[in-house]
Amino acid sequence: MSGPGIAQIVLFFGVLLALALPLGLFMALVFEGRRTFLHPVLGPVERLIYRLTGVNPETEMGWKTYAGAMLAFSLVGWLFAYFIQRLQGLLPLNPGQMPAVNPYLAFNTAVSFSTNTNWQAYGGEMTMSYLTQMAALTVQNFVSAASGIAVLVTLIRGLTRRSVGTIGNYWADLVRATVYVLLPLSAVLALALISQGVVQTLSAHRTAALLEPVSYVRLMTDAAGNDVSETVTVTQQSLAVGPVASQIAIKQLGTNGGGFFNVNSAHPFENPTPLSNFFETLAILLISAALCLTFGAMVKDRRQGWALLAAMFIIFIPFLILALQQEQRGNSLLTALGVDQKASATQAGGNMEGKEVRFGISASALWASATTAASNGSVNSMHDCYTPLGGLVPMFLIQLGEVVFGGVGSGLYGMLVFVIVAVFAGGLMVGRTPEYLGKKIEPFEMKMAAIAILVMPIVVLGATAVAVITRAGTGSTVNPGPHGFSEVLYAFSSAGNNNGSAFAGLAANTTFYNLATGLAMLVGRFLIMVPVIALAGSLAAKKIVPPSSGTLPTHTPVFVVWLVAVVLIVGGLTFFPALALGPIVEHLMLH
Repeated sequence: MSGPGIAQIVLFFGVLLALALPLGLFMALVFEGRRTFLHPVLGPVERLIYRLTGVNPETEMGWKTYAGAMLAFSLVGWLFAYFIQRLQGLLPLNPGQMPAVNPYLAFNTAVSFSTNTNWQAYGGEMTMSYLTQMAALTVQNFVSAASGIAVLVTLIRGLTRRSVGTIGNYWADLVRATVYVLLPLSAVLALALISQGVVQTLSAHRTAALLEPVSYVRLMTDAAGNDVSETVTVTQQSLAVGPVASQIAIKQLGTNGGGFFNVNSAHPFENPTPLSNFFETLAILLISAALCLTFGAMVKDRRQGWALLAAMFIIFIPFLILALQQEQRGNSLLTALGVDQKASATQAGGNMEGKEVRFGISASALWASATTAASNGSVNSMHDCYTPLGGLVPMFLIQLGEVVFGGVGSGLYGMLVFVIVAVFAGGLMVGRTPEYLGKKIEPFEMKMAAIAILVMPIVVLGATAVAVITRAGTGSTVNPGPHGFSEVLYAFSSAGNNNGSAFAGLAANTTFYNLATGLAMLVGRFLIMVPVIALAGSLAAKKIVPPSSGTLPTHTPVFVVWLVAVVLIVGGLTFFPALALGPIVEHLMLH
């Protein structure tokens, strides 16, 4: 690794931790219903929303009612996003005169944004009107992220409450997450991005003169049916613009990832400078990291939150180093062809294929690792162009269940499910009834945890198997052999884990992939959320058992290492055979 690259990553993690602590404590106050410095300004907004919707935030729900409210709200959000796409040709704020979106693509996109996945099988500037981008997609970026945070809060309440049948009010949790957390942070980040040159306008596409006119030969048929050709000289280009900064801010903070433009944050209007790149990468991990500290504050033991955050870093940093090392080594096949991959005055040497020269390898590998660890899915470089083991890193971080930071809320409740499994296994080894934070872990909790862990690999591996044995699935792969398999495996890993990033090289806007990835996103989101809410309800009804000499401490380095081992063993045993058929064998073929 180069010196500047190391300094950049050290600075990144230092700023992340410095911001995560106060944000985590602030969010604990918000979800405990206590007053914060934003309440004088935003408190009236919260109360107005309750009056308009008829919600009483003090009315608590059992886990079944809470889960039903979450599912119903998600369904309404999906329908809203779907019909705006289907009707966008008739709706305002469409200066590009975009027609209605294809029904299969509209289904996929509506599912994608309502599940916090933001998988995109389309080019935003060529497919979606400004109204669709704002009202259908950006709105879902806020509320789908808020739903993930709400479900996490129910699990925290389940661990802290004693012998009660309620876990909170979904509508209040949704509103508070949106009003006090996501909206203020997004406003600050959007202004910072605008200062760096990210566009924010409702104007139509702009026309600019080319510095060097381009000529090409156009073939056509005349009235007599004869083939003729003419030379066309292009002197202008059309530049797509729009309300970009507002969508980019929440796409990063809410771990959504859906870009305004087709190439996402590799586009200079989404991510123009190294500083904007730093802000956006930081935003990917910020809330997810801070929620670990929120957890510690709400369970009244901050050591528990730091232990979870430490486990995430222990997994994340080695994979980040592997990605950096592989990309900076370069591609041996390109070296054999005489391509110069040595260091220059401005770049460390290595594999620059598919990467922006304004960011380089370090910032690109950091982004690729962060976006897949955090269920974000945005990209500033093309993962399809990474070296085999460099591309394995983002894929495997997704396949771990996106519990290493993970999506806002969803990452931490996924990690807590692994904590329950780790506590259960530890209890079996010492011959005691397992417990976590004073709550006994019994058969119902283990069944819910097992469902939450097993749903994802069944969906990912099952859908991949179907895709690689059917003509509809293999017909979309651009590359043959192991790399083509990696593209398909990555696509369903991304969809089933609600990540949304793509390996590229896969033509995903087909009926098969729109339906298959859409179903994978639905199952991967809601068949995990509902068991987690059920787990919260079961834990809330239990008494708290006082700690004793036989209690397994869950804030110590030993438990952190045990938790990391459980996460890696489950992920490794599940996906290693599939990875061996893709990036691992491709790496061996290079040498």
